[in-house]
Amino acid sequence: MKTTAAVLHELRLPRPYARSRPLRVAEVELAPPGPGEILVRVGAAGLCHSDLSVIDGTRPRPMPMVLGHEAAGVVEACGPGVETLSPGDHVVFAFVPSCGTCLPCAEGRPALCEPGAAANTAGTLLGGGRRWCEDAAPVNHHLGVSGFARHTVTSARSAVRIDASLPLDIAALFGCAVMTGVGAVVNTARVPPGASVAVFGLGGVGLACVLGAVASGANPVVVIDPLTEKRDLAVSLGATHAFEAGEGAVAAIRDATHGGAAFVFESVGSEAVLAQAYGATRRGGTTIATGLPHPSKMFSIPAVSLVGEERTVRGSYMGSAVPLRDLPRFVAMYQAGRLPVDRLLTHRLKLDEINEGFDLLADGAAVRQVVVF
Repeated sequence: MKTTAAVLHELRLPRPYARSRPLRVAEVELAPPGPGEILVRVGAAGLCHSDLSVIDGTRPRPMPMVLGHEAAGVVEACGPGVETLSPGDHVVFAFVPSCGTCLPCAEGRPALCEPGAAANTAGTLLGGGRRWCEDAAPVNHHLGVSGFARHTVTSARSAVRIDASLPLDIAALFGCAVMTGVGAVVNTARVPPGASVAVFGLGGVGLACVLGAVASGANPVVVIDPLTEKRDLAVSLGATHAFEAGEGAVAAIRDATHGGAAFVFESVGSEAVLAQAYGATRRGGTTIATGLPHPSKMFSIPAVSLVGEERTVRGSYMGSAVPLRDLPRFVAMYQAGRLPVDRLLTHRLKLDEINEGFDLLADGAAVRQVVVF
């Protein structure tokens, strides 16, 4: 079938993207779903820093590629062997497909699925194939999703059925921002009620960390960001203290939490900010990294503090989530009023406005934007 998609052909085009147009909206060919795959009509897709890091070359991927990994839609057709989903199902995508048989999957850690990671790096679906084609040439998939398209084909293991009453523009946010941020709090850190929390960086993931911390009963909840508007939003979502990013941030957190927070989340993707987050963590506390720095960057800490202060540094990828378990329960928490995810949605865009949207994202002028089809 023919459909419309935003295709990235070249990395590292200069900003502003509204002028250089790295994403070209074009008519492309989409092959039918193969065994274990589904055809989905995309309802909405969010703009995330993981997409931006491909555009700016921070995280190179094979070109050309249909970007987009935070999305939701409606199943239109199923390939052979799909038994868990049916046409008409509303789904949210998970940006790591889970094979279900590798060692991490067997251990209940599908975010670390080995075949899923290999497929994502290669730009293929979980089964190794590509279903996109432009001008008779194959086009790569982004993290098994490629949500910046009116239709997409994915592995059935990249999709989770959700309550059909949830609006798709809100549902899309659960696929990355919510799953990563809330998941980091409840799965990776397992923050208990009354524990102190600090969050560096208030993009979609950082603010979702705030939502997760508030829902978990954490107190105090301290946030750090350079932008007043984002700090104010975090306070309206339940943060108890908000400080401007900079050299005084660590001291401010340590003062507000009487010696450092028990759990400190870094959601910027900066090794320098991660070092600050470690410095703001109390003795016996845990520093959790959810951002993805450039692969060449290194993180240095006083080694003796790991033993002498019983400190922990943890990575959290995709919120250490089990999507089949976590996405429905996070949606239920939203529907019960415990996770006001809709407050993170700041802009709705048309597909042909996507380059302008990535300018806003790069400038920090938006929390979560979604392309609505």
